[in-house]
Amino acid sequence: MGFYDLSVMNAQGEEISMADFKGKVVLVVNTATGCGFTPHYAPLEKMYEDLHDKGLEIVDVPCNQFAGQTPGSDEEIHEFCTLNYNTRFPQMAKADVNGENAIPLFTYLKSQKGFEGFGKSPAGLAMSVMLKGIDKDYKKNPDIKWNFTKFVINREGEVVARFEPTASMDDVRKCVESLI
Repeated sequence: MGFYDLSVMNAQGEEISMADFKGKVVLVVNTATGCGFTPHYAPLEKMYEDLHDKGLEIVDVPCNQFAGQTPGSDEEIHEFCTLNYNTRFPQMAKADVNGENAIPLFTYLKSQKGFEGFGKSPAGLAMSVMLKGIDKDYKKNPDIKWNFTKFVINREGEVVARFEPTASMDDVRKCVESLI
């Protein structure tokens, strides 16, 4: 099974096949409306505006598994994003990214690119400390650790990069641009 064999439900309850994105660069991200990383919506939208016509698609999957930071309905989440960040990229239905109810898309992505750390930035060190308090073995599994983890898929459907929420959005953009 590969990336193009997967699908996800959009906020309107329609199934979206990843095969619809063949030949495009895809950025898959689990998002939240009440997180310290929520401002990532701004550079994500800017990247979408600048690169969509060149072949970028963003698959935004809201998730409420991290400190309950996405409590709203799909409609409320969409309203928040459009009002606060003027997002135009498609938003999927809220879903789990870890555990027994994780959607297959994230199970696959995690199997292709595991967790490699948060880096040495102040935010990265803070995330490491926080997660160590929740799960001292968090480094040993590929699970999504927090909101705004991003996966980059190339035009051939290969998962080429995973960026934790502490990664620079400039680095994410550079990776995407290198594939456009």
